Amino acid sequence: MPLRLIFMGTPDFSVPTLLELVAHGHEIAAVYTRAPKPGGRRGLQLQPTPVEEAARKLGIPVLTPKTLKSEQALAEFRAFDVDAAVVVAYGMILPQAILDAPKLGCYNLHASLLPRWRGAAPINRAIMAGDAESGVMVMKMDVGLDTGDVAMAERIAITDGMTALDLHDRLSRLGADLMVRAMAALERGGLQLKAQSADGVTYAAKIEKAEARIDWTKPARAVLRHVHGLSPFPGAWSELDDARVKILRCELAKGSGAPGEMLDDQLTVACGDGAIRIIELQREGKARMQAADFLRGVPLKAGSKFT
Repeated sequence: MPLRLIFMGTPDFSVPTLLELVAHGHEIAAVYTRAPKPGGRRGLQLQPTPVEEAARKLGIPVLTPKTLKSEQALAEFRAFDVDAAVVVAYGMILPQAILDAPKLGCYNLHASLLPRWRGAAPINRAIMAGDAESGVMVMKMDVGLDTGDVAMAERIAITDGMTALDLHDRLSRLGADLMVRAMAALERGGLQLKAQSADGVTYAAKIEKAEARIDWTKPARAVLRHVHGLSPFPGAWSELDDARVKILRCELAKGSGAPGEMLDDQLTVACGDGAIRIIELQREGKARMQAADFLRGVPLKAGSKFT
């Protein structure tokens, strides 16, 4: 029989998993997500999370508690009497009492190949570090930070042309399929768990805006991975003629020169070793645009410099 589940998630990344669980016949007793935040025009309107919007379209009850540590929150959670909870980028810590409430446990979809990149920003960090691959894993949750036993995993290669958004979208779809398979195995009583290795543990710290400025003295591939790991948000940036420009997509190019120097009129920029060619960028306060469109409005010559 299909499982009775609580689903806990917040951003766009979580939505495909919710939809796939419903499509495969599981009963979603309730959806937990973060409370709406001010947004929209002038920030006056409260904006529900993508998960809340999806849940309401499906007619699923939505809860947005500020904490899960109170007796009231625990009683409310337990009252749903579920087989398991599925957690995908929820954004709140689950205390032990909540983890213990479902009959079969709580299962998290994490966007890295654990134990590498535990924590808040695994997709960005994998690209920025130059990793050759990433993936998604289903783990049974414990009170540690992404330390639970792993049930299933899928891997994909990270190419130099892949931005954080590209990888996010691939892993979101891949993870939805993986969680559905994991819940099918749990339903059959055949979900096997394996402890994470103690070797190779790294932490994916939250991205800070101070990290976003491009260091042109680094080798070209490191600059490219930095740009792509922060694209589209917060966006790696540099200054050109005292104006801030975000670089959103680029490719490796031939050439050499002083770091940050424009090598031609096609947005080829020298790095500490090698060069990149900018494909997509965004001036402060403007829409993102392709390099050709940018150059029509802001013609640049060799010798101009990003700083």
